[in-house]
This record gives sequence, C-alpha cells and structure tokens, in this order.
Amino acid sequence: MPARLGLSAAFRSLSIRTNQLPQKQSIAAAVQARTLITDSTTSSRLPPRVQVQQQQQRTQPFSTETTPPTNSNNGDLAGIEGQPPVEVTPENAAALSQLSEIAYGVKAADVAIEGHKYGLPTLPLPSELHHKYRYSEVVNHATKLLMKDGKLSKAQRDMAMILNYLRSSPPPKLNPSRPLIPGHPPASHLPLNPVEYLTVAIDSVAPLIKMRGYKGLAGGGRSLEVPQPIPARQRRSTAFKWILDVVNKKPSKGSGRTMFAHRVAEEIVAVVEGRSSVWDKRMLVHKLGTANRANLNSPALQLKGKRF
Repeated sequence: MPARLGLSAAFRSLSIRTNQLPQKQSIAAAVQARTLITDSTTSSRLPPRVQVQQQQQRTQPFSTETTPPTNSNNGDLAGIEGQPPVEVTPENAAALSQLSEIAYGVKAADVAIEGHKYGLPTLPLPSELHHKYRYSEVVNHATKLLMKDGKLSKAQRDMAMILNYLRSSPPPKLNPSRPLIPGHPPASHLPLNPVEYLTVAIDSVAPLIKMRGYKGLAGGGRSLEVPQPIPARQRRSTAFKWILDVVNKKPSKGSGRTMFAHRVAEEIVAVVEGRSSVWDKRMLVHKLGTANRANLNSPALQLKGKRF
C-alpha cells in the first residue's frame, strides 16, 4: 500500500494569508468613502448647473478648520486621533461637478463651457504647417534633384548626410575674389545653420540669365543668341545641376552609403570657399550674355514681336 498523502496539511501550509490593514487606516478610508457617498447621493437629484452653484457657494467661505463627519450609529469613528480633516477645495468641487455632468450625459470638456487650453489656430492655416511643405524650399528642391529612379527616401537620406557634414565641418575660408551673395552671414555662423549654408552656396553660383537661341533670325539659318532673365527656382536648379555634374566627373573615393553625399558636401564647401569650377561656368554664362546683349535690339526680334 502506498503512503497516504496529507493533502489537507499541504494546502494549509501553502495558503497565503494576507496581513490586515491597521485599524486607523481602515477607519480613515471608511470616513472618506462615507462622506463621498453622502455628498453624491444628496446632490445627484439636482441638475448639474445647480450642483456647480452649490459647490461654489460652499467653497466661498472656505476655512481649513473642518472636522470629519461623525455617525452616532457606528462606534468605529470614536477614538480617531491624528487624522487630517476632510476638506472640500474648489478643485475637488469642480471635479465632482464634472463627474455629475458625465452621469447626466453632458460632456465635461465642452468647448462652450470650459474652452480650449491652448486656443484654436487661426484659419486659414499657413502653408508651412502642411506636412508636405515642412522642409525648407531649397532643401526640398535640392532633394528632388538628388533623386534617381524615383527613390525619394534615398535622396532624403543623402540630403540628411549632406546637412550633417556641413554642420560638423569647420568654418569655411572665404575668397574675396569670388564674393558670396549679398547679405550672407559670417563664415563662422554658416556651420551653425546647415540649411542656410546650402542656400548661400547655391544662390551664390546661380546664374542670373540664360542664353536663348532663335533659329533663323541671325541670317543664313543661324540662330540668334539672346540673353534672358530666369526666375529664382530655375536659377537654383541650374546651379545645383552644375554642382552635381562636377561631383559626378570627379573620381570616386570608394563605395559606401555616405560616399556620394560626402562628395556633394565637399563640393558645396568648395563653392563657398571659391575653389569650385562651378564659378567658371557662371562667369562664362554672364560673359556670353554681356557679349550678346546687343541682340536685344535686333530688328528680327522686333518683327517677330519679341520684347525684353
């Protein structure tokens, strides 16, 4: 016969016995619960607005010297010493009124009643708050020019690396013979704002004009080259394309995710310092425009109805 197992004794030994709370804490909790129940039961029959007015009237002559309510039928309240008195503050009254309004089906955070914590924005909203236009105009334009095969996320990652390189690079050494755009910040301030660093580099080498050819107007089937001003977006597009052409013609220093972005950033620093060959392209376009500015008054253009 196998030995008998004392299961009842084992269960008694494994049973968890919870410690009882101290008597003073249980009595204080009972007092607070009883006061909340009595206040809610007496005021639940009134409308929410009347309850709020009554709570405000109660809290106007507020005094801290209050005593906890006593119940003559229950002897547990006798002998309570050292417990804080039960106080009704304006914050508690407002919270209780909100709870009563929720019980009646009224929204406690109604706009007409409570208002907004931070206020409503003014309409119409500015275009900068749109998620598609949250970046700088120059950064967004340059990112689209960096994109290949529709891979926008890769272009955005390359632009982030370019801005990080400009931010961590030392201040550039400016060349007086190739001045930057008027109103640019000092050289020591450019690394502090990489977006402005990129903007100054692109706007400084952006051409002011472009050469447009009109076929057959120069005589003998030759095209007539006429300088024409271009808008700011087209100027920046031409300048950044020149920078990318110079970067692609340079030999690669290796393979990796950061190589192309770092080469573009180095070329931008070279543009600001006046060491890049992009300045020569800009100077050549301006020289052609100066040489052909007499073609603006050509009779062939006037007959065709072109005015500049």
